[in-house]
Formats: sequence, C-alpha cells, structure tokens
Amino acid sequence: MQLKKKVAVVTGAARGLGRAYAQALASEGASVLACDVNPCGDTVMAIREAGGIAEETCVDITEFTSCQAVAEQVLRSFGRIDVLVNNAALYGGLKGARFELLEEDQWDSVMTVNVKGVWNVCRALVQPLRDSGGGSIINVASLAAVYGLPYGLDYVTSKAAVIGMTRGMARELGRDNIRVNAVAPSAVMTEGTEEFFGDKFDKAKQVIASNQVIQRNLETQDVTGTVVYLASDASAMITGQTHMVDGGSWFL
Repeated sequence: MQLKKKVAVVTGAARGLGRAYAQALASEGASVLACDVNPCGDTVMAIREAGGIAEETCVDITEFTSCQAVAEQVLRSFGRIDVLVNNAALYGGLKGARFELLEEDQWDSVMTVNVKGVWNVCRALVQPLRDSGGGSIINVASLAAVYGLPYGLDYVTSKAAVIGMTRGMARELGRDNIRVNAVAPSAVMTEGTEEFFGDKFDKAKQVIASNQVIQRNLETQDVTGTVVYLASDASAMITGQTHMVDGGSWFL
C-alpha cells in the first residue's frame, strides 16, 4: 500500500471526483479527512465499508477560520497531515455565457471559491504539513485552463490561477519538503459535469471524446491514479508541475 501511515485531507469530498480521490487514497492505506460544505457521510461510509479509515468535517473554504478548524480537526483525529487535495470548486451549477454576458456575482463567487478557497486551505494547513516533516499538496486545476473553454471564462480563469498558485507555492515550499503539483483533468463523467453542460451533455461528451487521442470520456478512476501517485513517495522529486489527465487533448 503506497500511502500506509499517511494522513490525507480532501476538500470537496461529498461527491464526484472528490469522493473518488478520498476513496482511492484510503484504498492505498491513507487515513482520510473528507471535507465539504455538504455532508460527507456517504464518502466516509464507502471508505469504511471497504476497510479504510476516514472521518468527515464540514468546511467553507471561503472562510479562513473554517479552514483553520479543518487543520485542528485533522490533528485531533490523526495527529498529523501528509497530503492535501484541493478539490473543492464551483463548477456544476455555473451558468455559461459569452464572457461579456457572464453575471458579475457569479464571477466573484467563482474567484472566491476556486481561487481564494485554495489559498485559504493551503495557508491553514501548511504549518501542520511542515510539522509533519513535509508532504504533498495536490491542487485540482482543469484542462479548461490551458485549452480554453468557451462560455466559461470565469471557470477557465479560476483554474488558470490554480496552476499559477501551484507553481508559486512550489517555489516557496520546497525548502520545507512540501511538494505542490496540479492535476488538470478533462471533463470527467460526474454529476457536476452533467450539471455544467445541462441539456447539451450528450453532445458535449461526443465533442470532448472526439478531440482526444484516446477517444473515450474520462471516468473518475482515470484521474485517481495520478492523485495517488502525487500523494506517494514515488513522486518525491516532482513539484511545480501540472499533470494533464485528458486522454491526449493537450500536449504541454
């Protein structure tokens, strides 16, 4: 088991990719604190039923005090932290439009959650990571940030910022033995993706797959292996990188 004795915090773990990340980390031996603004009971139950170790806590990543409470919770429950997966983001419920017609309130909400939220979680948990001797921060970006998703400039911009934060934090935290990488998936077949595309979902699936070298849509299990790898000691000398998991849509 690649992550035996490690402790991981996963945000946005109530459903979709966040739940899949939490389950995959637990299956490799990590103790997992599943966090979300919504209850993570189903995620925790699935992990425990599979023989893993998990607890849940509520977090509003737009509030730094809420993120500090997560840091306190993980230390109370498990005594340390080794892995942080910043997955929580606004995505599924967003209303797409030409960039000049996007609602300003939605733009502000996306930046607050997807950008400030990642910063909040990282700054709340960085000292416990230092105290554990280092570890791995994995920020979830998106293919949209490098490919350019039309009618979703707010989301595109926020995920481009996540890639920039990843690079900047990697430069700062190397001396603390903390690696910082990003994972940038294409559209994964989750509830959030279906909500995002709405009645255009079936058509979007076809278009997305046709633009890939490997022409099938991504499922959650196609992304979790990269997260487990970045959480493990197998990636001990990898930091500041954005790992595209997109079936060959974009070559860096």
